[in-house]
Amino acid sequence: MASPYPEGDREKVASKLPSALQQALKVRAAELTLDIQEAVEAAITNWRATTSLGSEIETAGAKSFSTWLPPGLYDDFKDTCTSRGISYTQGLAQSIRDWLEANPSPQAGTQVTEPERKIVGNQKGGVGKTAVSAGIAQAYAEDGKRVLIVDFDPQGHLSEQLAVPQIEPNHDSLVSHMCGEGEGDLRDLVVTIEDPRFQKRLHVLPACFDGFLLDAKIAVVGTQKRGFQKEAALEMALRPLETDYDVIIIDCPPSLGIAMDAALYYGRRRRGERAGVSGVIIPVLAEDSSLTAYSMLAQQIDDLCEDLSLEIDHLGLVVNLYDSRRGYVATSTLDSWKSVGDPKVLAVIGDLKEQREAVRKKMPLLSYAPHSDQAEAMRQVARGASR
Repeated sequence: MASPYPEGDREKVASKLPSALQQALKVRAAELTLDIQEAVEAAITNWRATTSLGSEIETAGAKSFSTWLPPGLYDDFKDTCTSRGISYTQGLAQSIRDWLEANPSPQAGTQVTEPERKIVGNQKGGVGKTAVSAGIAQAYAEDGKRVLIVDFDPQGHLSEQLAVPQIEPNHDSLVSHMCGEGEGDLRDLVVTIEDPRFQKRLHVLPACFDGFLLDAKIAVVGTQKRGFQKEAALEMALRPLETDYDVIIIDCPPSLGIAMDAALYYGRRRRGERAGVSGVIIPVLAEDSSLTAYSMLAQQIDDLCEDLSLEIDHLGLVVNLYDSRRGYVATSTLDSWKSVGDPKVLAVIGDLKEQREAVRKKMPLLSYAPHSDQAEAMRQVARGASR
C-alpha cells in the first residue's frame, strides 16, 4: 500500500486492537474531527509519558488494525512495551483506552434526549415492511410524538404510498450524505405529511434512486477514506436530525447487504440507553419461507453484534397478511412464531382491504381508516415496540 504522506513523513504500522476499542476510537475521532492516525499518535505519546501502569485489558480475539505514525514512534512504543513487560497489543489497547478516557465525547454530560430508533427489516420482500413502518409512524405521531420515517428502500414504496416524490439521481440525498458527499442540510430534504390528524408531527425523508448503488458507493468510500466505518454511515448522516424527533423509523430494503448493516448499527442500544427502546421490528408472514428469511436476518444481527461488540434489541415480530382460511400452513406457522417467545409477536395483522385502499388513495392508513382493525393493530405494534 502506497503511503499517502510525503516520503519520510509517516510510516504505516500494523498491529491488533479489540473490536470494541476500534469502534470507540473511530466514533470518538469523528466526534472530535480528528484523523484516526492523529488520535493514535496522541494516545501512544501520552501512554509512554505516563509512569503509572494501567489495568490489563482483555485482548483475546483482537482484530487487525493499521494506521500511519511519525517515523520511529512505533519502535519507541515497542521498546516501552518491552520495558513494561507487556505485549504490543496490550500496550496499544491501554493507550487507546486511556486516550478515550482523557478525551470524552462532546455529548457527554449533556441532557440531549436521543430519539427512539425503530428498524423495520426483513430480507424477504412482500412481508409488509413498508406498511408497518408507515403504520407505526402514524401511530406515534397521532400520539403526540415528532416522527421521522426514513424511506431507506430505493424502490421507494413508502414515499410513493404517502405521495412524496422520490429524489432524482445525482441530487443531494441521504445516500450522498452517507457517503460524505452531502451538499446541503439533510433537513431541507425532509417532507412534512400535511394531514390534520398528525398536526405536522409526521415527516418523511424520501427515497432516492441512487439508493440502488448504495452498497457499492459505501464500499468504494471505505477504501478511499481512512477511518470511514461503513456500518456507521447512516448514523453519521442522521445524527444532525435527531434533536428534531422523538422517534425515527427506518423502512429497510429487502437486503442483507451493507445498507442493512448500517440500519442495524443505527438501531443498536447506545450507551446509557434502556433495553427495548431502540432496535429491530421484523414483519413476517405465516408461511415456511418467512421462517427461513427470519433465521438469515437473525444470524446477520448476531454476527454484527459479535464483530462490533454491539447490543441490538429484537423489539418484536409482526405477523402480517394473516388469513386462517389458508389452512394448516398458515395456522401452524403462526403457532411457530408465537412459540419463539423472544422476540415476541407484537401483533397479528389480517389480510384486509383498508391498507390496500389507503395505498391506492395515497393516504395514511390511520387517516383513511382510523377505526379499522389494521389501524388498531399498528397502534398495538407501536405500543409494544416502546418500553
